[in-house]
Amino acid sequence: MDKNDIIDRIGYFRSKAKLSQKALSIDIDMNIGYINRMESRRDFLPSLEVLLKIIQACGITEEEFFYGDLEHYRSDKQLLEKLKGLSNEKREALLKLL
Repeated sequence: MDKNDIIDRIGYFRSKAKLSQKALSIDIDMNIGYINRMESRRDFLPSLEVLLKIIQACGITEEEFFYGDLEHYRSDKQLLEKLKGLSNEKREALLKLL
C-alpha cells in the first residue's frame, strides 16, 4: 500500500461516513483545511497518531481501513465468524466443495 492508496482510503471512508473534509479536519483537531490539502495535493501523509484519529472519526477499525477488499470487508468478516464455529471436519469439507 503506497501513499496514494492511504489517501484514497481516507477519502473513501470519509465519504462513506458522510463527513466533509472540513468536518473531519475539525473532528481530528487539525487545521480546517488539513484533509482538503492532503486529499487534493497528495503531498503528505498524516502521522500514525492522526491516521488513527481519522479512522476513529470515520467509525471504522484499523483492520477495516487496511483490509485488502474495501467493498467486501463486512461480508468477509461475517463469513470468517461463521467459519470459526465449524469443526475442522466441516471446514475441510467446505474447502473441498469450494
